[in-house]
Amino acid sequence: MRRSLSGLAILTCLVLWSLTASGQTELSPDLRDKIDKIVAETLARSGVPSASIAIVKDGQIAYVKAYGDARLEPRTPATAEMCYSIGSISKQFTATAILMLQEQGKLSLDDKVAKFVPDLTRAGEVTIRQLLSHTSGYQDYWPQDYVMPMMLQPISARQIMDQWARKPLDFEPGTKWQYSNTNYVIAGVIAEKAGGMPFLKFLSEKIFAPLGMKSVVNIDEEKLGETDPTGYLRYALGPLRPAPKEGKGWLFAAGELAMPARDLARWDIAIMDRKLLKPDSYRAFETDVLLNNGVSTGYGLGVDVGVEAGHRALSHGGEVSGFTAQNIVFPDDRVAVAVLTNQDAAGAAGPIAQAISPLLLATEDPAMTQRLEQARKIFSGLQQGTIDRTLFTSNANSYFSAQALQDFAAGLAPLGAPQEFTQVRRGLRGGMTLRVYRIRFAQKTLRAWTYEMPDGKLEQYQIAPQN
Repeated sequence: MRRSLSGLAILTCLVLWSLTASGQTELSPDLRDKIDKIVAETLARSGVPSASIAIVKDGQIAYVKAYGDARLEPRTPATAEMCYSIGSISKQFTATAILMLQEQGKLSLDDKVAKFVPDLTRAGEVTIRQLLSHTSGYQDYWPQDYVMPMMLQPISARQIMDQWARKPLDFEPGTKWQYSNTNYVIAGVIAEKAGGMPFLKFLSEKIFAPLGMKSVVNIDEEKLGETDPTGYLRYALGPLRPAPKEGKGWLFAAGELAMPARDLARWDIAIMDRKLLKPDSYRAFETDVLLNNGVSTGYGLGVDVGVEAGHRALSHGGEVSGFTAQNIVFPDDRVAVAVLTNQDAAGAAGPIAQAISPLLLATEDPAMTQRLEQARKIFSGLQQGTIDRTLFTSNANSYFSAQALQDFAAGLAPLGAPQEFTQVRRGLRGGMTLRVYRIRFAQKTLRAWTYEMPDGKLEQYQIAPQN
């Protein structure tokens, strides 16, 4: 599974509640149009066949829509009711199951793995917390972005642990961060032993049913149904081809879940509302785990912990054969974006989510639209070697010397018109407003950042390649 993944029979996809359910928060027509444009342009640019999105605003589902083709032969348009594999976004559910079991007194995050699975490498030293935070040292069994021949055959969690969790550790527990699906297979086995029931049965009873997630599918048992999307892959710039299905057992608690985007949005709302866990458990879930030397990992328990568009975010990507996904939750803002796509090793889900997020947070930055348009015009002028000097302070005007303008034009003009120009961050620095923009072209992505004085003039406008 790549930084992305996680049996029982398939749970049938059911018809979902209408978008017009009572209490529905609605997005403005202008915002919906912008979102539609972002998704359509990203799919066209990337060649990914379809995307299904769900947006949460003010703690409620505000927009659900599918785009493109779920199947190419016969051509089948994607619909919002279809289930997509979410890959490693499944890890959030595994971590939550472990936290629930801790609340029930059946285990502790600081228990050693040996308490439940004693025959693994250094199981008496590695903790459950280290499994969930990827600081254990157990080697990842699926770092590749394709399905190897052995993965077409069925396997058990026991076999995965025997082959990968009985090797020497890649590092001393707690000293490094390294993404490893093996950690979550072990965690799933621990959850079954402590919970006394099959892992998916626990998730269904304790998480999916209480949250009204009625359409969750376990793809570790069987592939998605005929009414759901086909997963695709592409060899370099070749045509889309159906992706192979992993053998039974390879995904388990590391990436076995599939669902419509709307159900993932229900999960996101539960995180905002803290519906399922006690406050201390949610604090553990969303707190950045530190290494033994105090260095940040940027990861909590099954989620990346960081900043997106200048706001605290809990996020994770997902990838299994034929599918990629991205989920971003802004708990303080009660906003979330879930994007599911049906091509693996492809750059669509993440860019779509990252481009939509600032639009949803724009209400806290009323000048964003105006400043974004100004930044676009300045960029266009710089491509021609000109600027409107009335927009800048004397310091900034001195920066834009004749030589500087010549260099800006020489470097930027060949790029042509940007395919995307988005504000991705806003902050404060030295009494000024900092704005950071992402400028995307077909073959290159740039970032621009400005410092805006209280009177509106720009003290700085700089451009550099996006790392």
